[in-house]
Amino acid sequence: MQRQEDAKAKLKEKGYKLTPQRRATLETFAENRGKHLSTEDVYMLVKEKCPEIGIATVYRTLQLLEGLGVINKMSFDDGCSRYEMSGSDEDHHHHHLICLSCGEVQEVEEDLLEHLEEKIREKNHFDVVNHRVKFFGYCSKCSNK
Repeated sequence: MQRQEDAKAKLKEKGYKLTPQRRATLETFAENRGKHLSTEDVYMLVKEKCPEIGIATVYRTLQLLEGLGVINKMSFDDGCSRYEMSGSDEDHHHHHLICLSCGEVQEVEEDLLEHLEEKIREKNHFDVVNHRVKFFGYCSKCSNK
């Protein structure tokens, strides 16, 4: 809930109005925390709250929210961009497990590369501020088939 309030404040701070469509989009991300929503997923969920919304409005809203750092855009190498709510409490400390069979995406919450980042900082004098790691394989449902 705090992230949703932070997002609303960021919109206002940057001079953007909190339209009913933007509010519904933010609520959709808050209600689907931890899920990686495609543009079409967002559209279908927001349409339940704002039946008059068009797909172009959803695209523009996602682009605006991404530009403001409210949501993160991700690619899982399947040709479809997905979004999740960003937050300062997350930083870059989660990774993704992607099933090559069913396409399910799971999050790994701990930062598996903290030790590696420290080594890079010491050896290369390079401050890593973010990274993205995707592990591809088969989830337990698909590997048991």
